[in-house]
Amino acid sequence: MISINRISKNILTILISFFYLHQNIHASEIEEDQSQPNILLIVADDLGWSDLGSFGGEITTPNLDALAYSGIRLTNFHTAPTCSPTRSMLLTGTDNHLAGLGNMEEELGPNQIGKKGYEGYLNNDVVTFAALLKDAGYRTMMSGKWHLGASLEKGPESRGFQDVFVIANGISNHFKQERIVGFETNVITKAPYRENGKSIELKEPFYSSELYTDKLISYIKNHQRNKDSSQPFFAYAAYSAPHWPLQAPDIFIEKYKDKYNSGYEQIRKLRLKKLNKLGLINFTEAPTSKLWPEWDALDDETQRNEAKRMEVYAGMVEALDYHIGRIVTFLKDASIFDNTIIMFMSDNGAEGNDPSVILENASWIPANFDNSIENMGRSNSHISYGPKWAEVSSTPFRGFKGFPTQGGLLSPAIISYKGFKANLVLRQFTSVMDIAPTILDVANIKHPQRNYNGRNIHPIKGQSILSAIIKNNESNLSNNRITGWELFNRRAIRAGSWKIIWIEKPYGQGRWVLYNLKNDPLEQNDLASKNPLKLKEMIGLWNVYEEQNGVIIDQDLKLGYSGENFHFRQ
Repeated sequence: MISINRISKNILTILISFFYLHQNIHASEIEEDQSQPNILLIVADDLGWSDLGSFGGEITTPNLDALAYSGIRLTNFHTAPTCSPTRSMLLTGTDNHLAGLGNMEEELGPNQIGKKGYEGYLNNDVVTFAALLKDAGYRTMMSGKWHLGASLEKGPESRGFQDVFVIANGISNHFKQERIVGFETNVITKAPYRENGKSIELKEPFYSSELYTDKLISYIKNHQRNKDSSQPFFAYAAYSAPHWPLQAPDIFIEKYKDKYNSGYEQIRKLRLKKLNKLGLINFTEAPTSKLWPEWDALDDETQRNEAKRMEVYAGMVEALDYHIGRIVTFLKDASIFDNTIIMFMSDNGAEGNDPSVILENASWIPANFDNSIENMGRSNSHISYGPKWAEVSSTPFRGFKGFPTQGGLLSPAIISYKGFKANLVLRQFTSVMDIAPTILDVANIKHPQRNYNGRNIHPIKGQSILSAIIKNNESNLSNNRITGWELFNRRAIRAGSWKIIWIEKPYGQGRWVLYNLKNDPLEQNDLASKNPLKLKEMIGLWNVYEEQNGVIIDQDLKLGYSGENFHFRQ
């Protein structure tokens, strides 16, 4: 049995005081043997910073908005530029280059293959917080996307999760058990789903967000039925929406018919206006790239094609919100919502890349799918929404998934718990590496630092934000953190409000650029030539980061991500 008596007296005092002050609950009403909180972690795949209604979007997301307004919105929450590196940082609290995902397994460069930190799966130099929760008595469960090693030996079953339903390689068709990348032009292969260590065949049709939700609810329900009376659970809802192929039930897509006919720029302006009204930003202009044509430069047919892609995307996001709402409703009906801390995030910025650059997709997609406007979003379509809609999803920030600009790194993040003051906005810099120490803090579990079960491991680099939340005091968070990113040879490091970025041409300058995010949060004014001393200092910090984390810059990497082939150029 794990009881609240195991929580330190200090944490208990803080919680009781906080409950009393902000929820009008008397200390005497908190039972001494109340169980530790359950923890629900929800991760969306490729959701942009401004897609949710509570973050400025026009998409209908009532369930996530309710969590946001009843809890805390983290508006300066940073991930890695893509999915599997982020997920490695999320589960371990340390840098992806140390955890085995220095690069995505699918994109390893010739000089990275076989090197330490570039295993392409979660290596044994780290321990997941799921394993630590399990060791402490939590029931651990997950449903959805893993993408940190496809085999059973490298899967969640070996990293601390007890109840597991997983798409091992990352993602599949959202309606069918089919892979979403082609290896041969005319062959569609099965997607590798697994439940509790055994490969399974799924009954079709299904919908991924519904399927993952059903499984997770069943695990929680079984736990509630069979558990020790005070055993808490950790549940990881790892959705694959809204990652391409953009697909959703017609009922959700139809709600957005003609909503995006006004085009990229107009929707972006509407989001800017709403973001200002919500008090999340205080500026009315936002940068856009000149690499891709603006809406008025497109012919009528292309505009119709583009608008439909965004309609499908919006429907997919609303469907995701609907199924997240089902979990919340279940928790409430089971009378466990009040004792469950809910965390929500996306794994990176919006996805503006074209799936045709991956493997044989350039020939495989047109040979096997119907991407006519009328069929977009259905099980036999395979579409993305491209860089201009991704810029809209990233409003007001620059760039999208695959880039270490703010648009590629910032994720909408929410933490909700009955004991926390409602409708708070945490604006201080936070990182996906902060989730692990925060969850361990919630559970009153210490990280083993450098040794776990007889093997050497990396310590946590992130910091717990629990105290800042409870005390509603951002000063508890460091304002001078040094955080680095590298993926696909694109690099960035941030120290306090200063940040340098290196991105290859034509997407960047092919050199280091310098920004002061305090004065320039949208990364518009390069200060490299005006402040060479600061630039030199920041490059020095990058060199330290590179050495400490074993970063390998592979100049022979053939970049197939964020490449030149965007859909409306084909």
